[in-house]
Amino acid sequence: MAEDRAAAFAALGSATLGESGGLPMAPRIRPVWHGARVSAPAYPVVCRATDNLAIHVAVAEAPAGSVLVVSVGDEPARGYWGEVLTTGAESRGLMGLVIDGGVRDVDALEAHGFPVFSAMIALRGATKENPGSVGGRATVGDVEVARGDWIVGDVDGVCVIPADRIDDVLAAGNARAAKEAGFFEALRGGSTTMDLLSLDGSPITREG
Repeated sequence: MAEDRAAAFAALGSATLGESGGLPMAPRIRPVWHGARVSAPAYPVVCRATDNLAIHVAVAEAPAGSVLVVSVGDEPARGYWGEVLTTGAESRGLMGLVIDGGVRDVDALEAHGFPVFSAMIALRGATKENPGSVGGRATVGDVEVARGDWIVGDVDGVCVIPADRIDDVLAAGNARAAKEAGFFEALRGGSTTMDLLSLDGSPITREG
C-alpha cells in the first residue's frame, strides 16, 4: 500500500499536488542535486540553532521508509547534513531529507543518489550537544509538518500532503492530471489557453 501511494504521488509530482490540496513549501526549499526525487511519509525533526544532535537521533530512530523533515531554527547557514549522515540514513532505510537550512558534501550526496532538499549549501559545521525534538511536528519551508504527513519533492520543489487528506489530495491530483491531459490534446489541435480556461482578454491593451 505504501509503495503504491509513493509511486502515485511521485507520478503526479509536487506542482500538480500543490494545486490539488497539498501544501507547497516555500520556494527556498530546493533539490540540492539535479534529479533528486522523494515520495514518503514525514518524520519531523526540530534542531536548536547551530546544532544537529536531533538529526543524529532521528537517523538512528526514524522508521525505515521515512523522509526526515527538519527545522533548524534561526541560523540556517550551517552544514547540518553531509555525507556521513547520508551514509547512516541509507543504512537505516531512510528515503531522503528536507531541511530548512544548509547542507554540504553535495557531490557526495548526488553520488549516493540520496534525495536532499534544502534552503542552501553551507560549509560551516554544526554542534552536537543541544536539545531538540524528533517525531512530533516541525515548521519547514513555512509549512507545519506532522509525523505521517506525505512529502513529495522533485525539481519543482516540495509539497506536503496532510495525513488526514491523503486520499482526497490523491483523487484531486489524478483528476487534475486527467484534465490537463485533455488540455494538451486540445492545444495540439489548435485551441488556445484563452479558449480552454474561458479567459477574458478585454482588459489587455493591444499595441502596434
